[in-house]
Amino acid sequence: MEIRKYKESDWEQLWPIIEKVFRTGETYPYSPDITEKEAYSKWIVSPQETYVCLEFSTENSDEILGTYYIKPNQPELGAHVCNCGYIVSENARGKGVATSLCEHSQQVAIKLGFRAMQYNLVVSTNTAAVHLWKKLGFEIIGTLPKAFKSKSLGYVDAFLMYKELVK
Repeated sequence: MEIRKYKESDWEQLWPIIEKVFRTGETYPYSPDITEKEAYSKWIVSPQETYVCLEFSTENSDEILGTYYIKPNQPELGAHVCNCGYIVSENARGKGVATSLCEHSQQVAIKLGFRAMQYNLVVSTNTAAVHLWKKLGFEIIGTLPKAFKSKSLGYVDAFLMYKELVK
C-alpha cells in the first residue's frame, strides 16, 4: 500500500467509491442524491488536502483502496484543529486501510501545523469507525442526540471525537 496526495487522474476511480458511501446515507451527512460535481467539491475542492491509498499489484494496477481529506475544523482562531473524512472502498474493508489512512492523516496534520484532530459527526451506528477511532487514541467528548438522519434507521446519535496531536 502507498498513501499519496490526490491527483486529478484519480477522480475516475475515486468517484464510484465515494458515491457508494454517500448514496447509502449511513455515515456522511450529504444527501444520498448528491451529484458528482457536489461530491467533488466537498471531497477535493473544499479540503486543504486530499489523499488516496493505493494497492500495487499485477492484477489491480494502482487500485484505489481508500481516501481521506484534511482541513481546518474552524476558521482563523480555531484553525489549529483539523477535521478529516475517510472512505475505504467496499472490497478493501477489514484490511487495515482505515487504520493506515488515520495514522497517515495524523502525521500530515502535525506537518501542516495542526495541534489536534476533531471529528464532528461520527455516527453512533458506525460501530467499526467508533471502535477504530478509540483504538487510535480519539475520545468521545460529546454525544449529539439524534443528530444524524440515517437512511435506514431514522434519527440516531452522533459523537464528537477529539485527539490532541501536539502536547
